[in-house]
Amino acid sequence: MAGTAKRRARASVWLEGRPRRGGRGGGQPSGLDRERIVAVTVRLLDAEGLAKFSMRRLATELDVTAMSVYWYVDTKDDLLELALDAAFGELTLPDPEADEDWRDELRALARMYRDLLVRHPWLSPLIGTYVNIGPNSLAFSRLVQRIIRRTGLPAHGLVAAISAVFQFVYGFGTMEGHFLARSAAFGMTPDDYFHHAMSMVTQAPDTSDIVQDSAELMAARGGDTVEEMWERDFEFALDLLVAGIEAMVQKTRHG
Repeated sequence: MAGTAKRRARASVWLEGRPRRGGRGGGQPSGLDRERIVAVTVRLLDAEGLAKFSMRRLATELDVTAMSVYWYVDTKDDLLELALDAAFGELTLPDPEADEDWRDELRALARMYRDLLVRHPWLSPLIGTYVNIGPNSLAFSRLVQRIIRRTGLPAHGLVAAISAVFQFVYGFGTMEGHFLARSAAFGMTPDDYFHHAMSMVTQAPDTSDIVQDSAELMAARGGDTVEEMWERDFEFALDLLVAGIEAMVQKTRHG
């Protein structure tokens, strides 16, 4: 019980205040370092998903014993938190000092974030689990805040604007990533899986009426493929959010 309480009290691997185990020298396994362990962790999570990930599975992939991994990370939670920040390190962030139009920068960051969530479906639950204060995650957050501050919104609305845009992207990217993962799990392309699912729903008595009522909306969205439909939906929704920010700025100025 005491060990469990101590584990829960540790808010983040980034707040440990202790040196890495691998830096102590002497006794640690050769050929390993924290960077390699995290990189292989990301690769495994991409290939097999979060549910199947374990320290034993990781050790097998690294061709070492499970105890060897613990020279470099204390817990599985610590490793997942490190993997989370490593994924954010894939983002190619624009120069924070660049004097670009905030609309273009906001759209660019939103697209990057969506692509990251789709590329790594395991990110979504981890983002909701950990504090997410690694250096790469913080760099992304700082840039988002910097851009939102340039919109002209009043200070009390800045956090809400960030939430509106990036919680939308989080939800959109999460659903898209999970859809692609399910398609792959069934050995189907996204288009084939979409048409199969829609066919099954249409034939079910309890859901057929809803699908028929939605047919006009589905047709109006445009796009011949699932990817095209997603792109149209995402870009239009993003335009709505940017337009909403612009409208609130004008309301504040003339209110």
